[in-house]
Amino acid sequence: MTTHVDLAAKATAFAALHTPAAPLALANAWDVASARIVAAAGAPAVATTSAGVAWSLGSPDGDALARDRALDLVARVVAAVPAVPVTADIEGGFGADPAAVGETVTGVLDAGAVGINIEDGHRDPAEQIERLAAARAAADAAGVPLYINARIDTYLRGFGEDATRLDDTLARAAAYLRAGATGIFVPGVLDPATVAELAKGIDAPLNILLGPDAPTVAAFGALGVSRVSLGSWVAEAAYAVVRRAAEELLSEGTYGALAHSLPYGELNDLLKG
Repeated sequence: MTTHVDLAAKATAFAALHTPAAPLALANAWDVASARIVAAAGAPAVATTSAGVAWSLGSPDGDALARDRALDLVARVVAAVPAVPVTADIEGGFGADPAAVGETVTGVLDAGAVGINIEDGHRDPAEQIERLAAARAAADAAGVPLYINARIDTYLRGFGEDATRLDDTLARAAAYLRAGATGIFVPGVLDPATVAELAKGIDAPLNILLGPDAPTVAAFGALGVSRVSLGSWVAEAAYAVVRRAAEELLSEGTYGALAHSLPYGELNDLLKG
């Protein structure tokens, strides 16, 4: 049985993976099979994608999934990849107020994860500060240095004016770190000059969201980025195969979309034991 002492050690090891010299690269998983595949590829950690998790459980992304279902999935992923640390995307915290966010974090730790992503979205930064503080307090009470990756959505959602967005992002980052965040996640920005300014201005590991047209992991490491992730892109690509296969089968009566499938035996073996 995993103890909080074990989690503390795993959390410390997970935090040490964040370095621009070799950025932590996360191909986000959404179920046990995808987590096993990612770990088998040699990943030093497994991260979940809230969107992929929600979709796989029949829910839209965006704080619509029930907390107990999300935590159950986290526990299943943790159990499936015991050799590596797991960080869970908990959307906005699965709670209406800071106290509820703290309860979510307690559930995350009970599930065996050692990191979280928590997003500000449309929330006022002052409210997000309280939610982050509650998350940190819950982790401290458990004696686990939980890696809290505070997501700032200024670029992803286009908040504010272009001229002030960088300063707003840096201000939020500083406030979130004071509240207890470990690292900062800024999705929606790939411009090298802007990323470099973010890395320079944030006194903590910076996480950037990558996609098909982004520069390489090494290129972002050279800019000062400590962590890169694919977010929902992997799940989206997997579901795109489903659609292509279905449309091809129904329209052409052919099966070319299946050409690069994982062998049945290989995938089945990953889920044994």
